Amino acid sequence: MELYFELLLHAMENNTVQISFPDFTGDIPAIIHDKCYETLQKIKAVVQDDSLSDPDCFDRIEAIVRALEDAGVNPGARHDFG
Repeated sequence: MELYFELLLHAMENNTVQISFPDFTGDIPAIIHDKCYETLQKIKAVVQDDSLSDPDCFDRIEAIVRALEDAGVNPGARHDFG
């Protein structure tokens, strides 16, 4: 739930928000969904970028790649160690 609130806070910081619940027409779950999808696209692009070298961050990148794979996202040849 902490990630949810961090993403919501970030969305609110970058947009004009009127704090008046009766008039609030935003769809908070949609805002969070859209931000998560955008972030996932950015992570996938980084993992697939063959111009980057990762010897110092291999374990972190490996964890990201595995998370992408677990979500059914193809990280590309970056994870083809076989």
